[in-house]
Amino acid sequence: MRRVYLDYNATTPLHPKLKNEIEPFFDYLFGNPSSTHWAGRLAKEKIEEARLNVAKLINAKPDEIIFTGSGTESSNIAIKGIAFGFRKKGNHIISTTVEHPCVLNTLKYLESKGFEVTYLPVDSIGQIDPEEVKRAIKKETILITVMYANNETGTVLPVKEIGKIAREYEVIFHSDMVQALGKLKIDIEELNVDLASFSGHKAYAPKGIGFLYVREGISGMEPLTHGGHQEKGLRPGTENTLGIVTMGICAASLMEEIDRDIERMENMRKRLLEGITKCVDGITLNGDQERRLPNTINLSFDGIEGPNLLSVLDSLGIAISSGAACTSGKSSLSHVLLAMGLPEEKIRSAVRISLGKFTEEKDIDYAISVIPSAVKRLRER
Repeated sequence: MRRVYLDYNATTPLHPKLKNEIEPFFDYLFGNPSSTHWAGRLAKEKIEEARLNVAKLINAKPDEIIFTGSGTESSNIAIKGIAFGFRKKGNHIISTTVEHPCVLNTLKYLESKGFEVTYLPVDSIGQIDPEEVKRAIKKETILITVMYANNETGTVLPVKEIGKIAREYEVIFHSDMVQALGKLKIDIEELNVDLASFSGHKAYAPKGIGFLYVREGISGMEPLTHGGHQEKGLRPGTENTLGIVTMGICAASLMEEIDRDIERMENMRKRLLEGITKCVDGITLNGDQERRLPNTINLSFDGIEGPNLLSVLDSLGIAISSGAACTSGKSSLSHVLLAMGLPEEKIRSAVRISLGKFTEEKDIDYAISVIPSAVKRLRER
């Protein structure tokens, strides 16, 4: 059976360049980076090389990169770190209703600790008005956290504009940029953010590695865990050298390949969407059709249930999603589509298709040939 993977927003395959880089870890790159002897120095050199590559990828300084275990951990360090570190200055945080669960659940936790959170609404295409952010700022506001690109719809939010407002009002600004890495060119300086979260496994690195950008000059963050000096004390513990090194290799590759990847993904996404809509009636494209990730399609098919379509396509070798990987499989409706005001039947019939670096034209051809017939079969039941 042919297998086609179209769920890159959930996770990505490993970059093939990583294969040859793993072997030295079974030989001489086993040292603890904190050790001062040759084995430790070799490991430390590799970590700092990776830090430089990651920094270059997002136009940051190497000292502004903190390696973590995931995008979720990065966002927790950023949000809780600012909240508890700046609590004497205020207790108000601004966010949106469409954030990833790692942000929303962190904010709910902070609310239980006495913080006040304003959740700004989005419109029918999942966009937020920066002026709403400005109106929500008050004397007690210590943090704004707004994602760069939505993991379910692919909508790209106006982070640059929000960051400008945050700078004007001297409020620290964090952005979850997990879904943007490898799909958009990221210039952290241009985007006006103070902290940004990233995950390796969304950008062809292994699971278990992420990083946090912390702008130079941001100090006073309260660490989540306490231990050694590693990663400026914000993420203590012996470093995941293998994960960090592979993250650095992927960062270097993305710098070389990003323009080509974006163009390929956009072209294939358009071709796939046109191919499906040409053959199937009763389809709604969810999210912003202009400001969106080049790889993501979120569609509602009238008259069917999204999980049923997933099951049929899976039996035919096609892997897609009915929403975020962290929530699919649960009976609850997508909080993102609910926030956009979609009716329940549209939400239940929604699926997400996400392409990536290794998606091929023949994969798109197969999907176009299979999806319409699968939808027709379900509608006739």
